[in-house]
Amino acid sequence: MKFTLTEPKYLKESVNIISELVNEVTFKFDTDKMELVAMDPANVAMVMFRLLSSAFVEYKVDGPTEVSISLESLKQILKRSKPSDTITMNLDKERNRLNISLIGEGKRDFTLSLIDMEDNSHKVPSLDFKTTMEMAPVIFDEAVEDMGVIAESVALLMEDGRFIVKANNNLNSAKVEFPKENVNIVTDENKVTAKYSIEYLKKMVKGSKLSTNMKVMFNNDYPLRLEYNVLDKMQLVFILAPRVDSN
Repeated sequence: MKFTLTEPKYLKESVNIISELVNEVTFKFDTDKMELVAMDPANVAMVMFRLLSSAFVEYKVDGPTEVSISLESLKQILKRSKPSDTITMNLDKERNRLNISLIGEGKRDFTLSLIDMEDNSHKVPSLDFKTTMEMAPVIFDEAVEDMGVIAESVALLMEDGRFIVKANNNLNSAKVEFPKENVNIVTDENKVTAKYSIEYLKKMVKGSKLSTNMKVMFNNDYPLRLEYNVLDKMQLVFILAPRVDSN
């Protein structure tokens, strides 16, 4: 197995973001993509990542292959890459390691030992979303950051074709209403609302570094799906369990 990537950010930034939710992961490689599906230790959030073979200038996989690694270790290596670098990886099965080369003004070689992981494959849940919104990621990112000033959870509300993000605590409140021209809403409902953890959302919305468009999908008191896509290159998806008030 060997592949070469001339746009490091799609792997580098994705690994940075995912590593905030999970540490040890299994990448699965087949003829047209590398991917992972992982759940955070608290079983609150799931992440799915795909980097398509068309994103690589060289992509060779003999057959379905699984590679389990420490995401933190991979992140530290990828941190050393520059935007103009080419990243080459190949699997050394005999030595049970991944060889990584960063090629730019010079060539820097790293080896990353593989780890043994129990079979913890996760099935992506089948979810039925009545409301889907498409928007520029940066505006949703900023809204989540705004809400984080006020509370530990945020409410997403779609009502009469308007998308609203709001938060409150015992003393203070905040609300962001998105102009209709900035959000494309497809829904079967007049009103949909659900609450989610700010802590998790702050980690997930960093996907805005990778894509100029995102999808936000949710229902009443239902899991949230955030989707970042780059055509013919990558997909980064998060599913977040709703937050239920204790009172």
